[in-house]
Amino acid sequence: MKVEVRADNTAHITGYVNVVERKSRPVMTPHGKCIEIVEQRAFEQALERAGDVSVTVDHNNSHIYASTSNNTLKLYEDNIGLHADVIISAPDVVELAKKGKIKGWSFGMYNVVDDLEQRADDIPIRHIKSLDLDHITLVVNKCPVYSATSVELRADTETEIEERASTENVEVSIEQKEVVKVDYTDFENRINSLKVAK
Repeated sequence: MKVEVRADNTAHITGYVNVVERKSRPVMTPHGKCIEIVEQRAFEQALERAGDVSVTVDHNNSHIYASTSNNTLKLYEDNIGLHADVIISAPDVVELAKKGKIKGWSFGMYNVVDDLEQRADDIPIRHIKSLDLDHITLVVNKCPVYSATSVELRADTETEIEERASTENVEVSIEQKEVVKVDYTDFENRINSLKVAK
């Protein structure tokens, strides 16, 4: 994750929300404890189906900080995984970015289509073949390596939202406003010449 605090007091945050075809740490799922692998193109297909995808902090959807609908969030899947490019102008999040408080990414998914690979000597591997992307979140106060499931009311139906987080090295850079030094020498010389003339 790269966090750049710009001179215009916005935070530009980029990085991979999730890497495809890579085993996760053990996470709790509707199948119990599993290792997850998100298959290639699952995010790409989710983005093709998605409406507006929003950016929150710590999965708190009471405040939306960016979204695909207003072009402050750009998402795509490449051969590495789901990549996010976010511009945030909210002062509280920009301040968190300046202080290096943003720890990683997380995302919410639902309508998950999976295949469970049972293993005799280890916990199962859950292959996620398809999903719908609910939201992207910046992790600040929660441990970046966690999973959670919540049931939320969406359009009068209960939807099970699974949340997954990832950690990566966070690189923070702060762009300084350029200070333009004004040369007052001519003005001072004119004032001094007027004083002498008196």
